[in-house]
Parts: sequence; C-alpha cells; structure tokens
Amino acid sequence: MSALSQHLAILPILLPLIAGAIMIPLDDQRRRLRAGIGIASALALLVIAILLMVRAGASEGSHAAVSVYRLGDWPAKFGIVLVVDRLSALMLVLTASLGLAALVFSTARWERMGPHFHALFQFQLMGLNGAFLTGDLFNLFVFFEVLLAASYGLALHGSGIARVKAGLHYIAINLAASLLFLIGVSMIYGVVGTLNMADLAARIPAIPAGDRPILEAGAAILGMAFLVKAGMWPLGFWLPTTYAAASPPAAAIFAMMSKVGVYAVLRLSLLLFGEDAGASAGFGEGWLLAGGIMTIGFGAVSVLATQDLPRLAGASVMISSGTLLAAVGAGQVSVTGGALYYLASSALAVGALFLLIELLERGRDVGADVLAVTLEAFGDGEEDEDAGEAEEVGVAIPATMAILGACFLCCALLLAGLPPLSGFIAKFAMLSAVLNPAGLGTAAAAAVVPAASWGFLAAVILSGLATVLATTRAGIRNLWAVADRVVPRVSVIEIAPVLFLLLLCIGMTVQAGPVMRYMQAAAAELHAPHAYVRDVLAPAGARGEVRP
Repeated sequence: MSALSQHLAILPILLPLIAGAIMIPLDDQRRRLRAGIGIASALALLVIAILLMVRAGASEGSHAAVSVYRLGDWPAKFGIVLVVDRLSALMLVLTASLGLAALVFSTARWERMGPHFHALFQFQLMGLNGAFLTGDLFNLFVFFEVLLAASYGLALHGSGIARVKAGLHYIAINLAASLLFLIGVSMIYGVVGTLNMADLAARIPAIPAGDRPILEAGAAILGMAFLVKAGMWPLGFWLPTTYAAASPPAAAIFAMMSKVGVYAVLRLSLLLFGEDAGASAGFGEGWLLAGGIMTIGFGAVSVLATQDLPRLAGASVMISSGTLLAAVGAGQVSVTGGALYYLASSALAVGALFLLIELLERGRDVGADVLAVTLEAFGDGEEDEDAGEAEEVGVAIPATMAILGACFLCCALLLAGLPPLSGFIAKFAMLSAVLNPAGLGTAAAAAVVPAASWGFLAAVILSGLATVLATTRAGIRNLWAVADRVVPRVSVIEIAPVLFLLLLCIGMTVQAGPVMRYMQAAAAELHAPHAYVRDVLAPAGARGEVRP
C-alpha cells in the first residue's frame, strides 16, 4: 500500500481545509484563481471518495473492509479516529458530486454576489466530510459546528431581505440545536465514560438499570439535535423557507447538509441501540417511524400549498427526510437498503432541481405570478433581488427550452418516484420490503404487516401523488402556459452541472443491480455492526487499521 493510499481517509478533511485557507487572503481581483482552486479541490475530493468507496466495498470474507485511521497513533478510546465503511464512503461520493456541480454552476455569476464564497464552500465540504468520517461524538460535534458556521455565510450569500430573514431564523434554530447536542453528549459521557462510537456500542449493553434512564434521556436529547438538522416535523419548519431563500449553489449543497442529520440518526441508532444493546435495544424506533410519517405528510401538504418553485424544492427535501427517517424507524435491513438507494437518488435530484430552478425562472416576469390569488395568499410574490441580473448571464444555446423541460421532467419523475428512473426503484425497494417483513422472526409474524408499516406505505404513495400534482402544475406554469416568454439565456457551464447530477441518477437506474447490492450490503453492516466495533477497537496493527 502506497504512502498516499494510507492517508486517503483524512484527505477529504485536509484538502478542503487547505484550499479554503489559501483562498481567504485572495482578493476579488483573483476570482478566477479562487474558482480554479475550488473546482480542482472538488474534483480531487470526488476521485478520493470514489477510491474510498471501492476500498470499502472490497469484501473480506463476510464483511467489508472497514478502514480505521488513528491520528497520532492513539488508541481509539482516547484519540481521534476516522472510520471509512460503505455508508461513510457513499456519503463522501454524494457530497463531492453535489459540491462539484454547485461550484461549477456558481462560476457563472453567483460567486460574485458576496465575499469569500469559495472559501466558505470549502469549509462546508470539510465539515460535511468530517461528520461522515468521524468515529466519536465529540468530533462529530466539532464538524457539525464547522459545517454550520460555513452554512451561515452561504445562507446569507447574495444579501437581500428574504435571505437575511430566513438566514437569521436558520442561525437561531441551529444554535439551539447545538446546545441540545452538547447537553445530550454530556449526559451520555457522564453515564458511559466514553464518546467513541464503537466503545459506546461495546459498553451500553452492560450499563446498570439505574443509569439507563439517564443514558436514554441523553440519547433522546441528542436525537432531537439531529432531527432539527434533518428537518423532521415539527422541528424542521425552518427548512423550506431557508433553502428557498438561499442562492442556488448554496441550496444544492444544503440538500446534502440535511442528510447529515439523517446519517447521524441512522448510524447511532443502529450502532448504539441495535439488537445487542440489551434493555435499550430498539430505543426510539417507534418515534422515528411516526415522526417520519408525519414529516412526509407535512412535506406533501407543503408541495401542494405552494406555487413557488424554490419552496417546492425545499418541501421536497422534507419529504425525502421524512421517508428516510421512517425507513430507519422500520428497523429492517431490506428497508434500510432501499432507503440508502433513495437517499442517493433524492439528494442528487433535489440538488439538480435547485440549480435548474434559477434557469427556469430566468426571463420570466418576477411579478407575473402575483395575479394568482393563491400566490398572494401564501406570500410567494416577493421580488427576487437577483432577478435583475439574471438576464445578463449566458448565451442562448440551441433548444434551450427543450433541454430545460427535459431536465425538469427528470427531476419530477425522480422526486415523485415514478418509473423508469431511480426514484421509482428506491421506493419500490422500500415498500416491497415493508410489505414482506421477513426479518421480524417467525414465518407467522412475517405474514403480518404492522399497522405502522401500512401508514408508511400510504404516506410514501400519497406524497408521490402530491409531488406529481405539484410538479405538473409548476411545469405547465413555467414551460407551457407562459405568454410572451423570453427564451432564457443559459450558458453551457450552467446546464452542465444539472445534466451531470441527472446523469448520475440515470446511471443508478441503469446499474440498479450493482448499486442496490452495495446499498443492501451497507445496510447489513449497519444492522450488524460487529465488524465496525471490532476494527475500531482493535489494537495497533490489526486488520483494516491505517496509522498516520
């Protein structure tokens, strides 16, 4: 193994950190240099993430290779440890893909709307990658704060009344969530005496009965912090407004940021409160299932209640988060595998939609929709501060409206879960597993579908119907029934990132078999984390360990 390959696990953190630090002293006269550094960093991150995914998917017996990177060669119980398995590698690839697309899109004009855009974006990538790689709760909090600090600047990037108002709400909510995070972590540490995730999983089964209520209370408070970031109802009321107000490149990477909360819930619930957690096994699963279903319902109502495309995309993020949280609450390996496939598909689709919306609305009369009474009722007729500059961007490419329409159709099919794209495959995999709960135990139990599972099935189907109705209405308004519309001037550098993300979704559809096998293997590892715990806590020189 080469020296560079030994340190791949830390490069997704170091690379954007170094790139962002280099960009800070560069003034606006060197904007092209900053953009070049940012795009080169994102490209390198994508290559590194793919290499880590290949390594994580390399089977060793019945388990995948879990790479453990110990900083300073300290034991995992005392030092900083980074862990790469199938799930974390998947999240790194999604982050790098969305980050690359958003950065390329931003070079058209959005990077010039405020200071330090590229540096903030790199720190955002650093925080996201660190949150997916870290193996202990303390550093998870650190990386959460890094990505949130960067996201505050990105949410306000471009100024404007709408962004400032939504950004201040976003900052206040996330500061409160950070406080909950600290309280929950402190309670868990006070009972267990460690914050390393693998060590927690090993110690929790032996926690005395008298201390277990404090442990579970701390876990519940910690879970609330994660659910705020995931956008679960009623904790995610801020999400549609904030994402709709953000600039398109920022909103595209925010689509991945909402998945950090889902990732943390998925990772910790199955690692700490899985089947081997003793009396705490399955803690919180019922609440996740019920909360996820309610979040899906709230998101479905939201997409029907708005005729504003950015708000529709923000509500779609809530539907995606609710679906994933409910799937985690179902507690079945096959459902989790389908949920991971859905996570990848929905993250790419929502990111593409946020970028596409700015192109679709370019050239439209900003106040035209105010003629609709419903728009006035929901307050969506605010003037877009950036609209006046949109007409000066890009050059007209052939068949502009046809390309934009085809991209919007793909996004609608992916989010609604209609065939033949990956959104349909993901929902079919989840719902077929819900209706065949073979993992419940006996054959008699497997033949009975719980009432909550029927509720999940109904919520997923009805939310898909709501998305079809909302996107059809939006498509008619924006692509068909617009009188005297000026064809928007769209540059190749703007439409290429949208096509890149959609082609990834199409690739997931064409290669659905291999991709689904990877997701199911990742789900099996999550539900049986023995290899994860063993490799992280293994002594120096053990299998899967990498030392700096």
